[in-house]
Amino acid sequence: MDQNPQNGEEQQDKEKEETGKKQVNSKYVRMRLFPFIMLLFGFVFVTALVTTIVMSLGDDKQVKVSIPERKEFTKLYNAYDAIKKNYYKKTDSANLAEGAISGMIASLDDPYSAFMTKKESEEFDDTISSSFEGIGAEIGEEDGHIIVVSPIKNSPAEKAGMKPRDRITEVDGKSIKGQTTSQAIKKIRGEKGTTVTLTVERDGVEKPMEFKLTRAEIPVETVYKEMGSDKIAHVTISTFSEKTGEEFLKALKELDKNGMKGLVVDLRGNPGGLLDQAISISNMFVPDGKVIVQEEERNGDKSAATADSSVNDDYKVKVPTTMLIDDGSASASEILAAAASESGNVKLVGTKSFGKGTVQTAQTLDDGSTLKLTVAKWLTPDGTWINKKGLTPDKVISMPDYATLTVPSSDAKLKEGDFGDQVKVVEKLLRALDYNVGKVDGLYDSETAYAVQRFQSANGLEPTGVMTGKTTDKLIEQIRKQLKENDPQLNAAKEMVK
Repeated sequence: MDQNPQNGEEQQDKEKEETGKKQVNSKYVRMRLFPFIMLLFGFVFVTALVTTIVMSLGDDKQVKVSIPERKEFTKLYNAYDAIKKNYYKKTDSANLAEGAISGMIASLDDPYSAFMTKKESEEFDDTISSSFEGIGAEIGEEDGHIIVVSPIKNSPAEKAGMKPRDRITEVDGKSIKGQTTSQAIKKIRGEKGTTVTLTVERDGVEKPMEFKLTRAEIPVETVYKEMGSDKIAHVTISTFSEKTGEEFLKALKELDKNGMKGLVVDLRGNPGGLLDQAISISNMFVPDGKVIVQEEERNGDKSAATADSSVNDDYKVKVPTTMLIDDGSASASEILAAAASESGNVKLVGTKSFGKGTVQTAQTLDDGSTLKLTVAKWLTPDGTWINKKGLTPDKVISMPDYATLTVPSSDAKLKEGDFGDQVKVVEKLLRALDYNVGKVDGLYDSETAYAVQRFQSANGLEPTGVMTGKTTDKLIEQIRKQLKENDPQLNAAKEMVK
């Protein structure tokens, strides 16, 4: 059977079409493959070029890091490298860096600038924001010595008889000569209930003294008030912490409600603290617009903080006021006293203040450590810089001689036949309490022993005639009571406001 001619033609046409498509597809592949290869080659070339440039820049950057950009640090880097390479023990890079910072701070010869590690920073924060554990004394540095700026009210340091400007030479029998304030504080502080022995030198005392102190929790409360039937209030500010301004304002408002007619602000033994709290309290005594304190930067530029009653709910003290200061009143307490005196016409009573006329700021570094730096002088409203000079009261009155004596530790045992300075102190204190000790000569004779027996009997203690333990503690207690009842500075301050 013959095939259909039309079908044969269609088959030929279809074969031609398929052949044409193959030729076209083949051409398409050949046409696109070359640009693709060229594009790939170009991409590889550009990548290599970019990589070369980046590596070149990276090498350049590495060179810049390894070579100090500031010439003054070349010596520091060289010393660091030498220590890391040659020191006979393995060294810690962080400790070396902190040591370098501490060295820079030490070169400033400024007792109030310091570098504190993260742990030391946390302990420092505790002293101004909450209770802390220790002996309760503001520690500073003066003329190369670690000194007591001021013991805190009712603290172990105050109760033991430590005084402003006592020089601490040893902690637990180990010398702290050449150490920074932060290093000394780290050794002195510790958990409550533990003991620490401080060796102290004091002007006017020939031999070093030892204080064995039991560490305690130092409370956050900073304002203490009392008022008798005469309606003359006695308000003590022990330090300037975060809430001191609030505490003081609350105390005065309560005293006002109870009929306060006069006010004595007691800044004795106040080592200072936060500047803003001193300014806040100063606002209560200084008329609006008048200067509270001035700050002078190193270029001589000055700025002034002026009184603004809105800071304290528009509260101003309206009753006659005096302020008490002594050689333990420092820094922020001096700012308050100077502002009240020069801009508020408040009279100052007591003895010359400590004389700290600089301002510090604390900068927290990335690792939690702190750089505390003196950044300015502070000046009184009249423009006086009191640094190392202090404020002189309008009425100078000293405390009795026995108030500055250091009572022997209750661990000491003094008995008939003993001789020395500690015996002389006991004789003076007993005489201040009206006990006849005979001649005050440092000899524990029969008259001294008899005076101790009478003191023991009067206070419910076994009359052994030996000064130790509970007898010594009771002696300290009675002396404090006597001082409170017969405080010549406080009495004079009260008389001036009546």
